[in-house]
Formats: sequence, C-alpha cells, structure tokens
Amino acid sequence: MAKCEKCGKATTFGHNRSFSMRATNRKFKPNLQKVSVFEGGRKIQKVLCTRCIRTLVKSVK
Repeated sequence: MAKCEKCGKATTFGHNRSFSMRATNRKFKPNLQKVSVFEGGRKIQKVLCTRCIRTLVKSVK
C-alpha cells in the first residue's frame, strides 16, 4: 500500500478537469522512497515520503 510509515501520508483522490470542465477521477500519490534509517541502534529499511526524509536529515545535522 502506498503509505508513509512515519506520517501516514497516503493516496488521495481528486478530479482531472478538461477545457470543457468535465471531471474525471484521478489519484494524487505521495512521493515514497525506500530509506535505511537508524532506529534503536539498528539499521532498518522504511518507506517514507520525501517530506519526512527531509525532516529526518535536518534533525540529524
């Protein structure tokens, strides 16, 4: 399932709008990446959104 393991960000739904304003369904998927993270002194692989990866990098420095 497309879901961030830290913040829970998942696929949301909306509409494509054509020039005639006809609405067709579409998906907005989060930008998920597999990342190795140190947690509890161990290296764990997690699926995180890019926003969470950025905040992790900021907290490490």
